Amino acid sequence: MLKILIADDHELFLDGLRLVLTDLDEDVSIDTVHNHLELQEKAKGDTFYDLILTDLAMPGMSWHESLRLLKENNPNTPIVILSAVTDSENVLQAIDIGASGFIPKTSSSKIILGALHLILAGGLYLPPELLSLSEKEESDNENKGPLTPRQLDVLRLMGQSKPNKVIARELNLSEGTVKLHVTAILKALDVTNRTGAVLAGKNLGLID
Repeated sequence: MLKILIADDHELFLDGLRLVLTDLDEDVSIDTVHNHLELQEKAKGDTFYDLILTDLAMPGMSWHESLRLLKENNPNTPIVILSAVTDSENVLQAIDIGASGFIPKTSSSKIILGALHLILAGGLYLPPELLSLSEKEESDNENKGPLTPRQLDVLRLMGQSKPNKVIARELNLSEGTVKLHVTAILKALDVTNRTGAVLAGKNLGLID
């Protein structure tokens, strides 16, 4: 049985999401809460959840604090943000804190299910239109290539065969943010894996 916990203070959205999630697995058990305090209490209870879905804008406490506590108390459970607030600062902060995905509430049921399947398989999900938000600072005017300065830093370390954990440590980033950068690099260079990205980067003169 797939056990899911959903936190959202809009009952109509919860009803629709419950219906969508019945297609996620043959046997799904869904619990719901309506604010951050209820979420923390439920997530620290006796039930182990395979997936936690939470909105950002709910009463009880700041979403940053709520997400940090969730991650601390449920380190092995994917935590996914389902929110109507999709500005770059919130997206990047959520990934930095440890969210496994950020899904806009405007997404179709097909996109939501596809994203959750990816996350349950160990992936990190952001919608394609938000992949460009993987860099906090805008590319400077001198950068004429397809990658931002930070993405170039990540690509250089990828070229040294360093794993995400090491790249995160060397660049002072979270591992989730590095994964996000890698995804954006693959997309920008139109390749499907890290080796292809390194080869494309060398061919374009982006890295030595």
